[in-house]
Amino acid sequence: MSDTIVFKPRAAYAATVAATSLGFVVVQLDVSIVNVALNRIGAALSMGIGGLQWVVDAYTLAFASLLLAGGALGDRIGARRVFVGGMALFSLASLVCGLAQSPWVLIAARAVQGAGAALLMPCSLALLNRAYASDKPRRARAVGLWTAAGGIALSAGPVLGGFMVASLGWASIFLVNLPIGALAIWMAYRFLPETAPKAEKPPIDWAGQGLVVLTLFSLTGAFIETGSSGWTSLPVIGGLILAVVAGSLFLLVESRSKAPMFPLKLFASRIPAVTSLVGLAVNLTLYGTIFMLSLYFQKERHFSPEMTGLAFLPFMAAVTVSNVAAGRIAANYGSRLPMTIGLLIGAAGFGLMALIQADTSYLSLLWRLLFLPVGIGLAVPAMTTALLSSVPTTMSGTASGVLNTVRQSGGAIGVALFGSALALGTIQGMQIAFLASTLAVAFSALCAFLFIRAADHSAG
Repeated sequence: MSDTIVFKPRAAYAATVAATSLGFVVVQLDVSIVNVALNRIGAALSMGIGGLQWVVDAYTLAFASLLLAGGALGDRIGARRVFVGGMALFSLASLVCGLAQSPWVLIAARAVQGAGAALLMPCSLALLNRAYASDKPRRARAVGLWTAAGGIALSAGPVLGGFMVASLGWASIFLVNLPIGALAIWMAYRFLPETAPKAEKPPIDWAGQGLVVLTLFSLTGAFIETGSSGWTSLPVIGGLILAVVAGSLFLLVESRSKAPMFPLKLFASRIPAVTSLVGLAVNLTLYGTIFMLSLYFQKERHFSPEMTGLAFLPFMAAVTVSNVAAGRIAANYGSRLPMTIGLLIGAAGFGLMALIQADTSYLSLLWRLLFLPVGIGLAVPAMTTALLSSVPTTMSGTASGVLNTVRQSGGAIGVALFGSALALGTIQGMQIAFLASTLAVAFSALCAFLFIRAADHSAG
């Protein structure tokens, strides 16, 4: 029996985008859906704020740490094979999360979820990139739809999670992944052709992999600890020193390795360097914002999980529209225009959010908040298209793994930093976090404008 089904062009396009997008959907859904359940999880498993930060970041850190290996593994043995294996691991870990009765079982299962996500995420994009390698405008539109699906999942996570927690309990937010995972595995086998693995199969860079895990976990752990212990405490200083040492050794190992998991030569080109900077700024600020606002709505506004989810509903609609529009704009005008304009809109939104006060109404907060999905939703598809257009097709899995490692690392650090800022007081912490976000996103907009040429979308 054939591995794939042959469709007419339009149906084949839809099947390819749908199959690959399901992988992005479950990855993004589990980034945000857990936030509205944190209060219920904390009460059920007797977890404090530090433990709840780890529930969020165990997933994100494992995801970030192993993304490099996931992309490289897909290039070496075939993207579809790794995509399916990652989805199976992710689904199994989701089941354990839903059944967890202790904090450490939940945190450990969240880390395994992140490992599965790290395998399937870069391979989903590599499969999409391979399908339309010779048709760049269609690839740009497909990436826009793929990104929109992830954006919908990221934004819908709080909405869906709020209602599920209220009606079915907190475990349901993890168990919902099981039918999605089963559908994704079936569609991958039926609709997606396997990518050809590299002829040469160099050894896996275990030293580099171990060092990147140590770097990210020690750095993020130190940032989480600042909320309760302060910046001058021994655990924080020790964690930061360990992160610097491990990070330096990681760069040294990668520069000398014949088969690095993190090929530093990618950054010899300005486009991978700039897109990584943009991705870091976007995820650090956006993930930190979702985490912070979820706690703000429930602790300061005393919203129920359902109301907290509904508070994010306009956010979902805005990011969906901007993602789809961005794919079309990038296909016609290149990457620099939507990246720069989108990031400037996002920076303006963060600047307006920094002005909120204790008596700011929800509607006043909402119109400021909507700048973020519009701007960032416009920039992210263009960022992804710019990166994929700048590297050979055979490197697409590794390149997307590098970009997403940087992005997810930023997300984990954002949750740690924004959560720790709340120790200053909710409103003051939000003001400081949003002001810093304004500067970070504005700087990334400047870099995109200066170093991404208008014609880069046709590079290849």
